Amino acid sequence: MANLKEIKLKINSVKNTQKTTKAMKLVSSAKLTRTRQLSEQARSYAHKINEVLSDIANRVSKVHEEGNVDKAFIPNDNPRTVDIVLVTADKGLCGGFNMATIKTVSKLKAEYEAKGANVRLRAVGRKGIDYFSFQGEELLQKVSDLSSAPDYDRAAEFINDVVEDFNNGITEKVILIYNGFLNMLTQELRVNELLPISLENVETNDNDSSMLSLEPDDDEEVLNELTSKYLDFNMYYALIDSLAAEHSARMQAMEAATNNAKDRVNTLTVEYNKARQAAITTELIEIISGVESLK
Repeated sequence: MANLKEIKLKINSVKNTQKTTKAMKLVSSAKLTRTRQLSEQARSYAHKINEVLSDIANRVSKVHEEGNVDKAFIPNDNPRTVDIVLVTADKGLCGGFNMATIKTVSKLKAEYEAKGANVRLRAVGRKGIDYFSFQGEELLQKVSDLSSAPDYDRAAEFINDVVEDFNNGITEKVILIYNGFLNMLTQELRVNELLPISLENVETNDNDSSMLSLEPDDDEEVLNELTSKYLDFNMYYALIDSLAAEHSARMQAMEAATNNAKDRVNTLTVEYNKARQAAITTELIEIISGVESLK
């Protein structure tokens, strides 16, 4: 049986680990509360800008007999070049949060390559960057300190490079992949096609009661400006949503680690007590044997 001193050291070590994981859970819980509020506010704005964009896009399409000629709204089912933008965390210790995104990116990349498309990766988050760099994958863009501290201007700067390549015809489809916040216990993987923009799932208002009123000469200019804002904000919202999901995943992972540490302490305590009882029994037997030998 293990030495009493060794078991005692193990118990103390596990207890220290338990204190650390418990503290990390509390920190993640506090951060989640703040990030969740920001995420809910951003979600409301995202829905509204999506509705306005849809309304204006439909109005512009009615002006042209051939429909909306803006390439940002023309579907492309067989793209030759696809840009995948992935968002992961800068830190670990959050369960399978990062790997869920990485596996989805790898699977989607393989599917498009099987169709003969050239797939380029653009990564936000150190975990995704480290993984694909280790795999020998070339990353067209990489930012390792944005997912942990979302910033609108930096998010816009990042996605603008992607949009520029799309407008110049270098890439024909842009897909955004990240692990989003669903509720306190669940994260949901999001796979969003940023470009071309699909308005199929957005409810549009085709009646005359719309509050939007555009001058004929300004409609396309407004649409282009709104499209830019739409893409910028979707990138920013993805970072916020991913951060909220990260805190949620880490909180659950640390809670599970704390519980496991508690179970391990109980197991080691039982082992320690058994070893101590065995040591006492051995000493008693030696004392009794010594006494008997003196008779």
